[in-house]
Amino acid sequence: MRNTKVYVADASSTDGTPDLVRKFKEDGLLDVEVIAGGLPSVGRNAGAARAETDYLLFMDADVELKDPALIRHCVERMKRRRLHCVTTNILCRDGKFVDRFLYAGSNMCQYLSRLHQPFATGMFMMFDRQRFEELGGFNERALYAEDYLLSKKVKRSRFRIVRGGVLTTNRRFRKMGRVKTATLFFKTAFNFWNERHFLRDHEYWKY
Repeated sequence: MRNTKVYVADASSTDGTPDLVRKFKEDGLLDVEVIAGGLPSVGRNAGAARAETDYLLFMDADVELKDPALIRHCVERMKRRRLHCVTTNILCRDGKFVDRFLYAGSNMCQYLSRLHQPFATGMFMMFDRQRFEELGGFNERALYAEDYLLSKKVKRSRFRIVRGGVLTTNRRFRKMGRVKTATLFFKTAFNFWNERHFLRDHEYWKY
């Protein structure tokens, strides 16, 4: 990881993220740089614009790799299969059984999406940089689910879900509510054809 450039898009966080990131760089642990963020689509595109590698990996700030070799496996799979996008399963490391069940349901929807239109989550999404640029990157007008909007443009034959998984918390469920979160997820699935749905404010970032 020391030889891999990492960009952290910071949207005026108040939890000391920029200082922590700079400490990693000062200690020589990461080649990392803090850049201006905003909505996720804006921050992701800003980082991608600076990248010079063949592949781009987008991750949320509050996830951890369950398998330390996951990134290597993804790169190898993309090279071998000439893929445009890969993702992985999302696992809830804490919370109640219902939280883990909801994430399991999301993972199942990911697998089923391969039969129709790919669905990759921004918690962990690796893209072929050339194809990312051809697709125009993330839609910066999207106020919600910018990851879904982009991944559904990928051909099914060029999309894969790699085993390994990343760990996240039940923070979204606690702040937004399980019913509201699940309802919004299903509305997203049923509006895959309706881009205007993603350009409206669903108060997702209010929480």
